[in-house]
Amino acid sequence: MGAKSYRSVWGNALVVFFMGLVAVFMAFPLAFAIMHSLKPLDELFLFPPRFFVMKPSLKNFTDLFSLMGNSFVPFTRYFFNSIFVSVVGMLAHVVLSSMAAYPLSKHKFPGSKVLFQVIILSLMFTGFVLGIPRFIVMNSVGMIDTLWALLLPGIAGPLGFYLMRQFMTQVPDALIESARIDGASEFQIWWRIMMPNVKPAWLTLGLLAFQGFWGDTASVNLYIHTESMKTLPLAMGYLTNAGIARAGAGAAVSIVLLAPPLAIFIITQTNIIETMKSSGIKE
Repeated sequence: MGAKSYRSVWGNALVVFFMGLVAVFMAFPLAFAIMHSLKPLDELFLFPPRFFVMKPSLKNFTDLFSLMGNSFVPFTRYFFNSIFVSVVGMLAHVVLSSMAAYPLSKHKFPGSKVLFQVIILSLMFTGFVLGIPRFIVMNSVGMIDTLWALLLPGIAGPLGFYLMRQFMTQVPDALIESARIDGASEFQIWWRIMMPNVKPAWLTLGLLAFQGFWGDTASVNLYIHTESMKTLPLAMGYLTNAGIARAGAGAAVSIVLLAPPLAIFIITQTNIIETMKSSGIKE
């Protein structure tokens, strides 16, 4: 016999109703951005503003792509810079964070607790506080005006390390001990035992890292001076900062920049949900 449910039909309906409200609230910004990008120029400046578009048009996107075609630097170059920095930075951040979190979560060595407390303390410092020290370091090693200046500061983020470490502590020590008895090296244990069991953590971390690298225009302004080395979000911002005449193109920019992170989320969300169900492994 199945487990008896103590929740009434009205209770289920109430839960579904509130979940629906939360879903609508969370989807509202995306829906508004899509509607806004399809509005002709006269509807963009209506007051009071309207949520739904009356006369949907793709003219904003055609104007945007026309501006992109007339750019001094080909927009394929901006797109390559953004994809390279985002993908390489995401992969490096996940690998480095997980490799550093494994020994701190499963090996007891002198100073491990102090080191972990230092990492937690570093979560208090935002990127704005670290901007000047990072610039000094990048300048001293000769990486200013290179893509490495965008990659290296964001690869070793404390948030990713903390997330991976907390998930790895849930993996039973018996799995690791049995792997050592079978002759597995530490690298094999990390790759074949730890990483599959903390899949929710590195999938979530990968999404956050990609979004962070993709939308990081502050670092581009700080480290990059050559136009051909800049990224797509910054270049599109330059195109649309020309007053009312480019307001329509500016409305389309948000959708174009939102597309890659949204696509990655849609592709990986099923894996995240499925693996989250079995992430609470206890010894």
